[in-house]
Amino acid sequence: MKFANKINGLLVVNKPSGPTSRDIVNIVQKKLGTKAGHTGTLDPLASGVLVLILGSYTKVSEIITSSAKEYEVSATFGIETNTLDITGNIIKEEDAIIDYNRIIKVLNEFKTKYMQEVPRYSAVKVNGKKLYEYARNNIKVKLPKKEVTIYDTKLLDYKIENNKTNIKFYTKVSKGTYIRSLINDIAVKLNTSGAMTNLKRISQGKFSINDAYTLEDIEKGNYKILKLKDVMDIDQETVNEEEKFKILNGVSLNKDYDKVLFLDEEGEELAIYHRKNGKLRMWKMLYKNH
Repeated sequence: MKFANKINGLLVVNKPSGPTSRDIVNIVQKKLGTKAGHTGTLDPLASGVLVLILGSYTKVSEIITSSAKEYEVSATFGIETNTLDITGNIIKEEDAIIDYNRIIKVLNEFKTKYMQEVPRYSAVKVNGKKLYEYARNNIKVKLPKKEVTIYDTKLLDYKIENNKTNIKFYTKVSKGTYIRSLINDIAVKLNTSGAMTNLKRISQGKFSINDAYTLEDIEKGNYKILKLKDVMDIDQETVNEEEKFKILNGVSLNKDYDKVLFLDEEGEELAIYHRKNGKLRMWKMLYKNH
């Protein structure tokens, strides 16, 4: 697909519940006429902060996705589904009246690093095939595990309805943490089953939901494109025309940085360099004409 505009930057979207993350990307691409991607999938059920990368910024997605994320999560204990959330098929249901203090105790126990099992319905690949493809065809496969960090948890709401315990809690987690799996792991500790009923991402690194734009905002043109120089904790240097020429041609430089963002004299972002094998080398080209 060809795009008329070369808009390079970040756009923080407040994703509504319903559409996929890819749906949001497609809407923005069509509206702005520029290539776009996202920096961390939100399930259709989920809402909140979805950071889009535009134009040449699609090259730097790894920088953005490495940040911790914060969520407000709702879950029901006493229900198990095949997807670990309420959109799936219920495969088990039981009474689950759990004491308030026990919930708090278990939530506190998860403020740690642990090996989390990837959910069956996810896009992680095993032997070249996505896990959800195995799940949809009822093919059993050993689910991979990866280390995640739960930095914080805090109970926000608690109530008992229809012999089920419903909670809402806040959590801050490392990149790659599956909240559905976290709820399932919490449920196991509580000797029951559990399903996620709602998920709202309230921040990703420096990007807060308070600074995110709705689809309606974007449609009306009420939005701001952010630049790495405004949001990234990295050394920055403004260079002259001679050095700019070298940078745009990928020449290694003799400068004392581990990682640096170079700008031209007009404040235009040129490239990110990093130290490799003792030299400062091109890592990510950002300049709008590349």
